[in-house]
Amino acid sequence: MEITKKKQKKDREKILFDIDDTEQERAVIQGLLRRYAAAKSKRGNWESLWQEAYQYALPQRNSFGGFGNEGQRKMDDLYDATALDAVEQLAASLLANLTPPWSQWFGLKPGPDLSANQAEALAPVLEKAAKTIQAHFERSNFIVEMHQCYLDLVVGGTAALQFEEIAPGSFSAFKFTAIPLGQIVLEESDDGFLKGAFREAEFTLSQLRSRYPLAILPAQLVQSGAKDPQLTFKALETVIPNEAGTYDFKAFLTNTGEAPVILKQGNFIEAPILAFRWLKSPGEIYGRSPVMKTLPDIKTANKVVELILKNASIAVTGIWQADDDGVLNPANIELKPGSIIPKAVGSQGLKPLDMPGRFDVSELVLDSLRGRIRHALLTDKLGPVIGTRMTATEVLERSSEMAVLLGATYGRLQAELLMPLLKRAFSILRRRGEIPDIAIDGRHVELDYRAPLAMAQGQRNVQNTLFWVSSAQSMGAEAMASVNLTETARFLGEALGVPSDLIRKDFGFEEAVLAPQAAQEHLPENMPKNMPENPQEDLQTEQTQLKENGNELAT
Repeated sequence: MEITKKKQKKDREKILFDIDDTEQERAVIQGLLRRYAAAKSKRGNWESLWQEAYQYALPQRNSFGGFGNEGQRKMDDLYDATALDAVEQLAASLLANLTPPWSQWFGLKPGPDLSANQAEALAPVLEKAAKTIQAHFERSNFIVEMHQCYLDLVVGGTAALQFEEIAPGSFSAFKFTAIPLGQIVLEESDDGFLKGAFREAEFTLSQLRSRYPLAILPAQLVQSGAKDPQLTFKALETVIPNEAGTYDFKAFLTNTGEAPVILKQGNFIEAPILAFRWLKSPGEIYGRSPVMKTLPDIKTANKVVELILKNASIAVTGIWQADDDGVLNPANIELKPGSIIPKAVGSQGLKPLDMPGRFDVSELVLDSLRGRIRHALLTDKLGPVIGTRMTATEVLERSSEMAVLLGATYGRLQAELLMPLLKRAFSILRRRGEIPDIAIDGRHVELDYRAPLAMAQGQRNVQNTLFWVSSAQSMGAEAMASVNLTETARFLGEALGVPSDLIRKDFGFEEAVLAPQAAQEHLPENMPKNMPENPQEDLQTEQTQLKENGNELAT
């Protein structure tokens, strides 16, 4: 028995972490390193733009140009915080409108190729599977890391989320990591999606052993890490799509001084690194952000505030002039209340320099700049409601405008973020046996997005449908005959994100009308066939009958 266990463990290590040092393996690693160098060279053109955008809009996450030191002061050159506040609000709005915390922002529903009976039977199973996936998201660190990704998306235009599986027995099966732009290098595939990814990170010896428990580390690295526990070693993780439609994963050390040492390798059905963009220009791999669009206004507003503060300092302390008589030393003069400044006999001493009269327009310019920054970052559209409560029409109009403004961005995020995210989550839990062994193919099972931004796009259709039904009702019975109320109710339920197991598929209008009659006919003979018009009177009659029956029994 012991020999069998050792053999199984050895075979598992050979399959998952084959570190056989062959010529073919070295050739593969060298090819990956060349591919990584070429992709990193293309990314070099973006680094100065990213550094400037992060410097003015999100300095605490700036990892370019030596800004990666912990505890470093990064806001000494900032004088206006309008962009910082707007970025935080936009990222929080994206989180609340795309992946809201503690809310069912997605679902699974039967596809169009299923019959009504099949859809009716499958709907509860899919709804339960969706709730299982949502529970794992809520128990993981998804919300924390997703907010960091939205910050990167708003500032850098591109964000990357690493989606890993945790060993069974943990509180959640999912683990997420928001990868900073300074650590990720991306490749675009032929279909326009960011599928190839290289992540260069630094790990201590304990972190290497925790992340790659079955890796064989070089003896020199182990000795160096044991002497200095804070010493870090560079590792490169690669995710490359293959011809079979899956993803090859390799992780190896790059700064050992010798040939790269493989730490882990394997294959994934769904990509473990999800990269997504705000806006993509033709011919470019990385995305462009709203901060990049309004960066001139952000820099100008920062400079205007700096000049206003300098002008205020001059207005408070003033500019003074004195005769150069060789006696007065300006370096020994302190301008403070109660001070006595000596002067030579016959000299004029210190005299304030009169400032020329001028019309100050700096506040007007600054207000205009701040307004344009907030408008570019959608703060005036997606921000919280300030003032009196809005009416239902105002809420609908705001939702409609939000859907128009973020329609293209939401479509890209749905294709590059939400769909790969949910498919990988579904794949992990299906392999664990926590959800049924079915596939999300869009024909038999399809995703149902129920986030507020997704629902906002259907609010106009709901409003138009309700207006049409109300108009037909006001026109009389003949007009109402043209309305299929059953199908209308189903359409409204789907448009409003009602769970699919609550919407009946095989229940038509005739069945809805005849069902109460059939239920009445199947009642026992001693039961009343029709409900009373006045339940209170019927209750009193029933109590009187019971009282009379009781008196008869007593007699």
